[in-house]
Amino acid sequence: MFFLVHLFNININQIINNQSNQYNMFKKDVYVGRRNRLKEKLKGGLVLFLGNTESAFNYPDNAYHFRQDSNFLYFFGLDVPGLGGLIDLDSGKEYLFGNDFSIDDVIWMGPQPTIKELASEIGVENTEPLTQLGNYLRNANNQNRPIHVLPFYRGDSIVQFSNLLEINHNETENYVSLELIKAVVDLRSIKDKYEIEELIKASAIGYKMHTTAMKMAKPDVYEQEIAGTVEGIALAHGGALSFPIILSQNGETLHNHYHGNMLQEGKLMLTDTGAETPLHYASDNTRTVPVGGKFSQKQKDIYNIVLNANNHAISLIKPGIAYRDIHLESARIIAEGLTDLGIMKGNPADAVREGAHALFMPHGLGHMMGLDVHDMEGLGEDHVGYDDEFKRATQFGLSGLRLGRKLQEGFVLTSEPGIYFIPDLVKKWKAENINSNFINFDKVLSEYIDFGGIRLEDDLLVTETGQQLIGKRIPITVEEVEETMKS
Repeated sequence: MFFLVHLFNININQIINNQSNQYNMFKKDVYVGRRNRLKEKLKGGLVLFLGNTESAFNYPDNAYHFRQDSNFLYFFGLDVPGLGGLIDLDSGKEYLFGNDFSIDDVIWMGPQPTIKELASEIGVENTEPLTQLGNYLRNANNQNRPIHVLPFYRGDSIVQFSNLLEINHNETENYVSLELIKAVVDLRSIKDKYEIEELIKASAIGYKMHTTAMKMAKPDVYEQEIAGTVEGIALAHGGALSFPIILSQNGETLHNHYHGNMLQEGKLMLTDTGAETPLHYASDNTRTVPVGGKFSQKQKDIYNIVLNANNHAISLIKPGIAYRDIHLESARIIAEGLTDLGIMKGNPADAVREGAHALFMPHGLGHMMGLDVHDMEGLGEDHVGYDDEFKRATQFGLSGLRLGRKLQEGFVLTSEPGIYFIPDLVKKWKAENINSNFINFDKVLSEYIDFGGIRLEDDLLVTETGQQLIGKRIPITVEEVEETMKS
């Protein structure tokens, strides 16, 4: 793919600093094309995309940092609060609803574009004040025309929609459209060249974040100092974190957001973080490093099992392969490695079949990524990661796999195997005699119970014949990590 190869050769600072335009959007034709393709997938009625509103932090005028709804961004592109996008599937007309800024707003915020000017940037001809949106929706409702909306994930959006339709807030879920969900998933799953460019920008920022964290991982440094520095890198490049940073020397806690520990020599620091570009496309990488810069032999042994599992999984990625099968292959590599160390026992393939490896990797191999770090998760994981052919498993560990269906060219996803020694989980399985045929509990409890956890995560694009890393790979081998930490 020439486009990707070309981008990989661009200087990282050029990638980061290159803004699309003054409104931080793609060109108009991108949004027009997306809405047209959506129309082709749906029948009659209205499609409503409510943009997000400002949300008060601790009093009305002190708001959280604004983050636009990802689906509104995808189809209408405007990173401005208080908007609504409407598509009339029967007439083909498109509308942008919103209120122009007042002079009082301009005094505090500076000159602002009008709603008509914003609409012109995304190829929408019809604009109305936000107060008129309710009339359009109620008229359609009275005529028994379908109103298609996506699942709401914010309480203020539920209240806004119920007020627009003059219905009880408990009735809003009746308007959530499975037809619309499936259409949006189909469109957003395949990334175009403009989206890939944004993802590479996010990756470049993420590279700086992770290599900085590696160099700071020294004894007697507090985790919060590193976490704050890493977040500052994302902010300094015009975006933000793509999710709250996970950074801890207690990496056995999968989503550890506590950063109050002082780093100790001999521990492992797990950092799972990513950046959003100004257009809100995400990166998501994990690296695990030895505090002080040198892996012990025991740490190397476990680390290289995880690295082998990650590299093997990546080598299998291509269109037509079910990601569930790649997950299980990665699990087999982990089971084989742990068996070689005497931590597991028996036949590794049998152990994976019974789910014994999930004591050490109780999560899935990866997930879709794009405008959301867990892309489109708000539409329902099973709609995004599964289909009529592949249903979510119920077995512990495998049930946590967010993406199980066959891969397609244009998917962007993560590969993130890990090995964790979770004391409470180990003790529970031993007490309940779970998978004792495959696990050497005595060895785990005597030699590894305070080991912590290791996870390694890369972001990948599914290409026509295989896969390609998004951006430059963050140092990952034992030698690369130690050299980076020493520099």
